[in-house]
Amino acid sequence: MLTSLSIKNYALIDNLQVDFNDGFSIITGETGAGKSILLGGLSLILGKRADLSSLKDTSQKCIIEAVFNISNYKLKSLFKTEDFDYEPQTIIRREILPSGKSRAFVNDSPVNLSSLQLLGARLIDIHSQHQTLQLTSNDFQFQVIDALAKNEDALQNYKLELKTYKALQKELEELKNFQAEAIKEHDYNTFLLNELTEANLVEGELESLEEEYETLNNIEGIQEKLAEAYQLLSDDDLGILSSLTALKNVFQKLSSYASIYEDLFNRANSSLIEMDDLFSEVNIFQENIDADPNRLEFVDAKLKTLHSLMQKHVAATVSELITIKEQLEEKVSITENLDDTIKKKESEITSKESLLDGISKGIHNKRSEVIPELKKQLETILVDLGMPNAQFKIDALYSNSYFVNGKDELSFLFSANKGGSFNDLKKAASGGELSRIMLAIKSVLAKYIQLPTIMFDEIDTGVSGEISNKMGDIMLQMSKNMQVFSITHLPQIAAKGHSHFKVYKEDVNEVTQTNLIKLNHDERIVEIAQMLGGSEMSTSAIAHAKELLN
Repeated sequence: MLTSLSIKNYALIDNLQVDFNDGFSIITGETGAGKSILLGGLSLILGKRADLSSLKDTSQKCIIEAVFNISNYKLKSLFKTEDFDYEPQTIIRREILPSGKSRAFVNDSPVNLSSLQLLGARLIDIHSQHQTLQLTSNDFQFQVIDALAKNEDALQNYKLELKTYKALQKELEELKNFQAEAIKEHDYNTFLLNELTEANLVEGELESLEEEYETLNNIEGIQEKLAEAYQLLSDDDLGILSSLTALKNVFQKLSSYASIYEDLFNRANSSLIEMDDLFSEVNIFQENIDADPNRLEFVDAKLKTLHSLMQKHVAATVSELITIKEQLEEKVSITENLDDTIKKKESEITSKESLLDGISKGIHNKRSEVIPELKKQLETILVDLGMPNAQFKIDALYSNSYFVNGKDELSFLFSANKGGSFNDLKKAASGGELSRIMLAIKSVLAKYIQLPTIMFDEIDTGVSGEISNKMGDIMLQMSKNMQVFSITHLPQIAAKGHSHFKVYKEDVNEVTQTNLIKLNHDERIVEIAQMLGGSEMSTSAIAHAKELLN
């Protein structure tokens, strides 16, 4: 409930501070006294956009602050989602700076306007004749029926499953679109993959093939050089082996004369052993190297294949070609397995549809059960509100489509006159009738769910005395379960309030200001008497006012 409201420097309000009680509160005042200004200030707390024209003194900032007791509103999850600091006594403050910039705070933490609007909608429902257009909305009509049917948990479950269902449908559509494109590329990708597969790619193969090619392509030159090396090593007269053998023998003799020459002998002997080993390898190379035109042709062809593939795929190494091959294998495999993937996804969707059908059928059955009771209650209330022939024809028709709140298509028809045809509310009911229907619906809802503070803004306009008396009774009854405000011009309604506030204008230092005060019992008598008979109060008006209050 709204416990207090403070408004500074807003429109005609200089500084206003007022505390409110629970139950039924009345707000009265002459036309033009500033009731709309009060509502405008309250609307800013609820997230309405502001502009510089809201400032009374454009050199000072406007501050509007409201305190709410939200301990029974079950708003902790909303506060957590929106990252607000939760307090049972929550303070909302709105500031409009002279620059035109607006700021909003919840429990002294800054918040954005969209978040404030979400919270505001859960705190106060400002009900005006303009708001009755909401009645013609299917969404609102469903909310009323679902409140009576206690469908909140089922609807929450349905919405979660519907979100998953739509995600699966999107995935299936993407798979089918991918398949359509993949099929176009499949043959080409398969061709490329086969080329790379047939090439038998091996990491580091290019370098070894290039080396082998150089060997095979220069076989005669290699044979010639090996023969020359063989000759240099093995010639009986001038060969390196013969010379080293002779040199070793010389050092051997020297070492027999003195030990200082022994190292020369050892070094010559080591060189001879190394050259002998080198001679053996040259001999093996000579024996094993032969011209192999077939191998040369094979290596040449393989190198050409590798270079061609590298050029085609813009690859610098065989390793990159192997990576490309693996990617093509994955693409081809995905394409070839898409049918199975799509069937699996379709199966998931079918299962989800069965689950949704079960939940939505339960929602539908509960709606069908409570519709007759809703119809009965509304028609009974409207009899008291001067619409004795009002009739509703409400049907929830189970369809094949998945909507955000189930599978029902709602038909919410109305007839105001006996024997009249049923039609949509917006066509069948006048503005005044819509206003009374909305009051009836809100009074029914108050029995089933915790509604926020509701403020009826001149909902009784154009209503006769007896009907206004019934409207006041309904609002008074609603106030047993919630905080109710009524801005009214009718004394019959004003007299029913637990608290009575008056909006008035006064001139202070030749400047007009709007103010709000809470009336005591005697002041209420005067106010209601003036509402009955004008500013010139008669004895009968005062007596009537006392009678109404008592």
